Amino acid sequence: MAEIVRMPKMSDTMTEGVVVKWHKKVGDAVKSGELVAEIETDKATMEFESYSTGTLLFIGVEEGKAAPVDGILAIMGKAGEDYKELLASEQAKDAAAAAPAAPAPAQPAAPAPAPAPVATPAPVAAAPARPVATASTSSDDRMKASPLAKRLAEEKGIDLGMLKGSGDHGRIVKRDIEWFKPGTFVQTAAFAPNAVTSESFEEVTVSQMRKTIARRLSESMFTAPHFYLTMDIDMDAVVHARESVNQVASVKISFNDFVVKAVASALRQHPAVNSSWLGDRIRYNNHINIGIAVAVEDGLLVPVVRYADSKTLTQIATEVKAYAQKAKDKKLQPADWEGNTFTISNLGMYNIEEFTAIINPPDACILAVGGIKQVPVVKNGMVQPGNVMKVTLSCDHRVVDGVVGSKFLNTLKALLENPIVLLGQGNI
Repeated sequence: MAEIVRMPKMSDTMTEGVVVKWHKKVGDAVKSGELVAEIETDKATMEFESYSTGTLLFIGVEEGKAAPVDGILAIMGKAGEDYKELLASEQAKDAAAAAPAAPAPAQPAAPAPAPAPVATPAPVAAAPARPVATASTSSDDRMKASPLAKRLAEEKGIDLGMLKGSGDHGRIVKRDIEWFKPGTFVQTAAFAPNAVTSESFEEVTVSQMRKTIARRLSESMFTAPHFYLTMDIDMDAVVHARESVNQVASVKISFNDFVVKAVASALRQHPAVNSSWLGDRIRYNNHINIGIAVAVEDGLLVPVVRYADSKTLTQIATEVKAYAQKAKDKKLQPADWEGNTFTISNLGMYNIEEFTAIINPPDACILAVGGIKQVPVVKNGMVQPGNVMKVTLSCDHRVVDGVVGSKFLNTLKALLENPIVLLGQGNI
């Protein structure tokens, strides 16, 4: 019997999904658990697998098009089965559910004098939006490629920088990988002299991720009353400690791993910072789940290191590296980015010295971490070179007051300036 396949809700904030790629076409046999399509959500591009076995009878959403959650994505059934009556019935139900209730008829009133006629301007045709499929991007040449093309390139060991895309806007697609012959090189647009001598522009459709980022951060910025606390932290001890730790650690420990560990320890001492505003109540979380902002093609994701205060530096480093790779490969799952109680955003690797961050709901605070700079510092009455890192704590004033935020930062500063406390037995 034919069955409606609806757009799944792949994240807690997802309202619609964009079909990036269909891996099956109408008439193809599909097994349960088999990859059917790639769907762009507000968080990532995720693989959609069939939950039943049958034949793909109908595709309801074209590649590059969006459908709301629970909208008709496809129809599965037996080969040759008539599905049109089922489709019409389901479309009618969806239309009825979406239609607003008819207003009650108003009581007749005395006729008003007819208004003077007003000239109606001719309608202006809107420029059609140009759908853009999710692309993975090389950090070197910013070249766009479809998820499928990227996967094929990785399997065949092909450098995407060696290709010129034949898709929209130079996007590398499947056929470019299949037609590529080793030993050939096509100059990319980045290296070609292509001066623009006339006014021009390009408009692209906003991705689901960027829409959600815009909505959530706008709500946060204009709903939560932010205030900011900035502090300098002497990182000399961490610099030396990291060198020693990396001589014995099974994975390379980064400065950010030290920050995560120190933040988790400081949150245990200041539970008010590890909290959430819920309108008529404040939630003080006993568990410490730290979100780590990770940049991706269309914005950023915030995978979560759970129970961070109970984990060693090595465990934290391993998790963060795994999350970063999964984010790059667009393999993060909803469970990876849900449940944060505090967030860290680190731009130090981009040579950013200091910045402020917008609170990531439902957290009450977010820590913006700048790069470690070598600057003159005064120690024991003498000026000498030192390694200083600036951090800025953004606080929701409805939950965290200035004194509470300041005490948290002072504890964080003490931990990082004396990392031996973090490196006790069993913490490496």
